[in-house]
Amino acid sequence: MAEPRAILHVCITCRAGQRLNEGESPPGAHLFAAISALLESADDPPVELREVTCLASCERGCAAAISMQGKWSYLLGRLSVPKAADLLAYAAAYRASKTGTVMPSRRPASLAEMILARFPAQEQLAQERAA
Repeated sequence: MAEPRAILHVCITCRAGQRLNEGESPPGAHLFAAISALLESADDPPVELREVTCLASCERGCAAAISMQGKWSYLLGRLSVPKAADLLAYAAAYRASKTGTVMPSRRPASLAEMILARFPAQEQLAQERAA
């Protein structure tokens, strides 16, 4: 049985703080397409890619969120198409991490400033409420 994969939600409506001309695709849609293309050729994709219509991080470049059961979830920003492969490298490190934490030294350099927020695993929140 294959190891569980993280879920990567990419905001496909993200304009990355830009004004768009009518009919122009948002940068978030381009990022989603780039990641999707990379995943199609991956033998063991580190993430399951899903689209989302807004992550409320509009002025911080393209946004994405990564999560996996039992791990911290992260809101990522300042993303762009050229960073798609590095984002998948980060996703592989996230998947391999026991807690989901990937220290800056273990991230691709292009993603040094991408973490906007992190959230505890739902299981952790439930345990805290029960205590």
